[in-house]
Amino acid sequence: MTNLFQAERIDGKGFAANLVSRLADEVSTIKVKTGLTPGLAVVLVGEDPASSVYVNAKHRQTQEVGMNSFVHKLSADTTQAELMELLAQLNNDPAVNGILVQLPLPAHLDANAVINAIDPDKDVDGFHILNAGRLATGQEALVPCTPLGCLMMLKDRLGSLQGKNAVVVGKSNIVGKPMAQLLMGENCTVTVAHSKTQDVPALCRTADILVVAVGRPEMVKGDWIKPGAVVIDVGINRIERDGRSRIVGDVAYAEAGHASAITPVPGGVGPMTIACLLANTVTAFHRQQNQKN
Repeated sequence: MTNLFQAERIDGKGFAANLVSRLADEVSTIKVKTGLTPGLAVVLVGEDPASSVYVNAKHRQTQEVGMNSFVHKLSADTTQAELMELLAQLNNDPAVNGILVQLPLPAHLDANAVINAIDPDKDVDGFHILNAGRLATGQEALVPCTPLGCLMMLKDRLGSLQGKNAVVVGKSNIVGKPMAQLLMGENCTVTVAHSKTQDVPALCRTADILVVAVGRPEMVKGDWIKPGAVVIDVGINRIERDGRSRIVGDVAYAEAGHASAITPVPGGVGPMTIACLLANTVTAFHRQQNQKN
């Protein structure tokens, strides 16, 4: 379906830059008031090229907001015991307020055990089972960064989300499930679609808010989108088209002009993820200081 494209482009890059600027101001205030500097530790196991790029970006942006960045690069043959020992040290280090283990890990390592070895109060990825449980039951939790960024952009665009029909396409532990929990926390009516859902297009057409996180290039077509809906496209997919490599989302962006607003890919959700990681580190710092006082 073709449309005159009228949807507002949700500028995730600009939103993230504003968030990072506010965080830099907050970190500066923390230093003046407490004499302390929030710290983020990132652990990378192996030499995965994409993971190395992400870790370097996190290190750079952590330093840019004035926080301490501790990067631990381990060899690909690091044992489970060695990794657990490092996490125990970081858990006990008062200079470290947030801990992130870059995924995916080498196949011989148990990712679930690693995630759950992180102190849940330093789990700035929000993947620890205690944080997942806290989020699911409406308690104070550290929330996974990507859905947190999505929620921030939705609330900035719509204000109150109360009473909206929301459809989340994808049920991963990293995006889909926590996204649904966050939307329920805002009093949306939430449906989660997945590979066994019957008639996903019809379900998507009911959504005032449509969040898509499945990793399938341009799966959601224009005629799946309700006119006036707000669309958050979490997908980042590299495709070859006309002899050129391109990055596209999970939504056919050019067909979504009848939405009221949509995140582009790239430049939408992606920049918010690291910004929210930094925000989670500052949040973790404050909570740890409150526990001490």
